[in-house]
Amino acid sequence: MLIRLLRTHLRPYRKPIALLVLLQFLQTCASLYLPTLNADIIDNGVVHGDTGYILRFGALMVGVSVVQVVCNVGAVYYGARTASALGRDVRGAVFDRVQSFSARELGHFGAPSLITRTTNDVQQVQTLVLMAFTLMVSAPIMCVGGIVMALGQDVPLSGVLLAVVPVLGVSVSLIVRRMRPLFRTMQTRLDTVNRVLREQITGNRVIRAFVKDGYEEERFRGPTAS
Repeated sequence: MLIRLLRTHLRPYRKPIALLVLLQFLQTCASLYLPTLNADIIDNGVVHGDTGYILRFGALMVGVSVVQVVCNVGAVYYGARTASALGRDVRGAVFDRVQSFSARELGHFGAPSLITRTTNDVQQVQTLVLMAFTLMVSAPIMCVGGIVMALGQDVPLSGVLLAVVPVLGVSVSLIVRRMRPLFRTMQTRLDTVNRVLREQITGNRVIRAFVKDGYEEERFRGPTAS
């Protein structure tokens, strides 16, 4: 469902996404190249006391750092714009769809749940897309580039990756597995909070007339405290 949603609504933004991927590739390559330059300065400049070598490669490091910063800022900019545009489009599509519901369908889903779908759920998708553009795009590039750079420096020492990568993969899988039921619980509680708050707003006069303020406050805290 999520993949189909993203495929449909991200299709108009293929050019910004392609530019974003290119910027992420450049800034990741710059990040991987900086430690090598630093090592060269220490091995060939500091150890031998070659001030000219240190200045030349120091200037090169500054240039690479500037390229990295510019590419990173550009990637975040295009990622934020694309994610915001996606959120706008999805929110509009959900609203139009809800407007076409019959009274029976509205009663089946409930107004609080529809409010959550139109606001919080769309916000969650938008945040996911932004994180994917700013972090997940660069992660595989960093992984492949890091392995290549490690093998280029010392092949036997790179064998540590054979133990570290599986442990990291298992750890991430366990975290995601733990978070999924918690996320479902959070969505259910958000629906309940929206329902109680909506009932309090619509029944404000009745609550005050029967002096039920304390009861309603405890009722509102209940779904989040449990």
